[in-house]
Amino acid sequence: MTYRTTGLLASAAALALTAGASLATTILTNGTDGTITNSLCVGQDCTGSENFGFDTLRLKENNTRIKFDDTSASGSFPYVDWQIRANGSNNGDANELGFDDITNNKTPFLIGAGAPTNSLVVKGSSGDIGIGTANPSLELHVVDGDSPALRLQQDSSNGWSPHTWDIAGNETNFFIRDVNNSSHLPFRILPGSGTDDALVIKGNGYVGLGTDNPSAALHVRHTDGNAMVLVEELNGTSGPRTLINLKNNGRPEVVMANTSENGEWSFGAGTKFILKQGAVGTTSGAKTKMLEIDELGNATFTGTVTSSGPTCSTGCDAVFDADYPLPSIADHAAQMFALGHLPNVGPTRPNEPVNMSEQYGRMLNELEKAHIYISELAPRKHRPEGRHRRS
Repeated sequence: MTYRTTGLLASAAALALTAGASLATTILTNGTDGTITNSLCVGQDCTGSENFGFDTLRLKENNTRIKFDDTSASGSFPYVDWQIRANGSNNGDANELGFDDITNNKTPFLIGAGAPTNSLVVKGSSGDIGIGTANPSLELHVVDGDSPALRLQQDSSNGWSPHTWDIAGNETNFFIRDVNNSSHLPFRILPGSGTDDALVIKGNGYVGLGTDNPSAALHVRHTDGNAMVLVEELNGTSGPRTLINLKNNGRPEVVMANTSENGEWSFGAGTKFILKQGAVGTTSGAKTKMLEIDELGNATFTGTVTSSGPTCSTGCDAVFDADYPLPSIADHAAQMFALGHLPNVGPTRPNEPVNMSEQYGRMLNELEKAHIYISELAPRKHRPEGRHRRS
C-alpha cells in the first residue's frame, strides 16, 4: 500500500509497513485525529507508482467494496451494516454498482454498467427526479424517444396471480395497457381534445363529461351543439339487444326538456307506460298525464288522435262521383253475404292488427254506399234527384 500521511498517523504507517505485516495493517493515532493528504490507493493491486489523476481514494483489486460496519446497538434492534459494492464476486457476474444491506442480505439500490447518461437524476434545487433528463421540471420527469412509460407489475411473491399494467404516452395517445391480456388498451386519451374537463370525477363519485361540476351520476355538457350520447353495437349478427336499461324501485322515467320554450315531457314505465307534460323542472307528480298504456295494451289519451289519413284505395267519398261504379243493392248484398264482411272494409278477425287510418276510409266508403241505398229505398218524396236514383 502507498500512504501519504501527516503527524502521528504517518509515523504509525511507516512502522507498520517496515514490519511487513501480512494480514492487516493497523495505524494508531494515540487518540488524536489523523489526516491523509493527497490521494490514497487501497487494495491488493495498488503499486508504489500509482498515477492518481483526480482520484482521492482508489480501491484496486478484483473485489472492491466499502463496508460500513456499525458496532452500535439500540436495544433489541441493532443497526445494520452497509456496503458499497462494485460488480459481482464471481466470473461472469454482472457489472454493476450496488448498495448492499449486508445485515439483511438485500441490495435496495443498483446501477447497471452501460446505463445511459441521466438514467437517474435528482435535481439539487427542488429534489425533482429525472429519468432520462438532466433537468427534471416536476417531482418525477420521464423522458424517452419512444413512448415513455411506467410499468406496474405484480409478481407471485405474495401468492397472488401475476399481472402487469403499463401507463404510457406518445404523440398518438396517453394509454393504460393490459399487458397480460393481448396488450389491450382499455383506457386512452387522444391529444388535442381542445377542451378542459373532458373527464371529471367529483368527490361524491359523479362523473362529468365537459363539466368540472357534474350534478348527476353522469353529466354530459357541451356548448358547441355536440352534446350527444351514442350507444352503438357493431356485432355482425342481427338480433334484438338491450342497449339502454333503466332500473328503479318505482317507475323509471326519462325527461326531455326544451329550455327555450319552457316545455318538458317525460315518459316512464312499470306496469304501465305513462307520458306526461309540464314546465321545465316540474316534478313528475305535478306533470299532466297525456297518455297511459296498461299491461294489456289498452291506451288512454287525454286528447284526440289524428293520423295522416287513409290512402282511399277503395274510394272513400268517391261513391258520389259520376263515374264511380256503384253496384246495385242486390249485387252488393250478395257480395257482402258471400264474403262474410263488407266488401271494401275487409275481414276483421280476433287478435289481428288493424290499420285504423285505412279502416276509417274503407268504412266511410261502405257507409256512404249504405246511405245512397237507403235514399233509393226511401219514399219518393224523400228521394233526391241524382245519378243513383233507380227506376
